[in-house]
Amino acid sequence: MKNLISRFVKDESGATAIEYGLIAGLLSIVILTAVSLTGTTLTSVFTTINTELGKV
Repeated sequence: MKNLISRFVKDESGATAIEYGLIAGLLSIVILTAVSLTGTTLTSVFTTINTELGKV
């Protein structure tokens, strides 16, 4: 029984999986934020182009 508990305490594979999950979650938040900001900027650019073309 002592050997089983010792192996359980030394096992780090679960911690590694959690770390990879956290990294993937943070990366997805960064990507979604970047895409959202880029979309807002592109909407502004196309609105300006449409306004300028309407003046012609």
